[in-house]
Amino acid sequence: MDRVGKTSVFDKGWCLVNSLFDPTQLNGMSLKNRLMRSATWEGMCRDDGMPTQKLINCYRDLAAGGVGLIISGYAFVRWDGKQARGQMGINSDGFMPQLESMAQAVHNEGGRICVQMVHGGGQANSEVIGVRPLAPSAVQAGQYSELPQEMNADDIESIIKAFGEAAYRAKSAGMDAVQLHGAHGYMINQFLSPHLNKRKDEYGGGIEDRIRFVMRVYETVRTAVGPDYPVLIKLNAADYVDGGLELEDAVYAAKSLDSVGLDAIEVSSGTRASGKKIPPRMKITEPDQEAYNLGLARAIKAEVECPVISVGGFRSFDLAQSVIAQGQADYISMSRPLIREPDLMRRWQSGDTGKAECISCNGCFQPASQEDGIYCVVKAKQEKKG
Repeated sequence: MDRVGKTSVFDKGWCLVNSLFDPTQLNGMSLKNRLMRSATWEGMCRDDGMPTQKLINCYRDLAAGGVGLIISGYAFVRWDGKQARGQMGINSDGFMPQLESMAQAVHNEGGRICVQMVHGGGQANSEVIGVRPLAPSAVQAGQYSELPQEMNADDIESIIKAFGEAAYRAKSAGMDAVQLHGAHGYMINQFLSPHLNKRKDEYGGGIEDRIRFVMRVYETVRTAVGPDYPVLIKLNAADYVDGGLELEDAVYAAKSLDSVGLDAIEVSSGTRASGKKIPPRMKITEPDQEAYNLGLARAIKAEVECPVISVGGFRSFDLAQSVIAQGQADYISMSRPLIREPDLMRRWQSGDTGKAECISCNGCFQPASQEDGIYCVVKAKQEKKG
């Protein structure tokens, strides 16, 4: 199976090179370009995780704006895996009508949508879930708000099963793909991290055992959705915390998943305990600050056959196009620029290839924490003054 389909020709002298505007195929999913909207916590769901019309409209606008694939905000597969208020859930069949409406709204605009599935593990919030969070090991860590309780064998089996059930719901609702959240300090990343995984059973120890959880999650999800449905992962290639996951082990995990048929890897880094190297780094104002995970993405791309998605600080069209044209990554993923400009891809396709307007202030997340949902506060202030 061709995991990235045929591409078009981008006019660059005599060379035939890939373009950001190429249509592609990803395990049977047709994408109209190589730009993806990276998963973003929107804060637009009810307390139980039910998506609201505001969230559906958000995804509809992104699809209308021309982005090739929308990856949803992180959706918890079990209630005890929820981290934030307003976070989406995919843990209940009762959400199916809203999920179906979401998929249809995106499809009506010619877009594609992928559900990112997560269990927060030790980063779940006991004030939200009402119980002490579960984690691979009961360790104190900078990204944990409290000491979690160590998962037993039944917990592991139950959560693996929950990922499969969530994936089946996503496919049944008409979603085009699913993505496992294996980054930013959440449960899959916790199992991969030697800093957070101190287990003495078959799920802990060397990387060949620390990958066992994600491998079983993938296998369960693949069984639930079948061979001809895209399954992706967002994978930390570096945690940037003392004793955390590093590139060598991340490459091992990526190669292992690639070998069993994973369809694409979005390469990210950092946790909320990573200082200035948190996942949404601030003040990306100069070209040399952009694409801060690209070196990690290149390292993984050199070792796998499946497509690689580069995320982290892309703001300039020329840089994004160059990365695609040089084969350093197969797709580009963005988050905050598409909060400011949901129609950024349409603007670039029109010939206006000026830099994205986002200034990387992270102010967009404040309204979400106040239950108003994400929006660009800088743009709102400018419009109010104007």
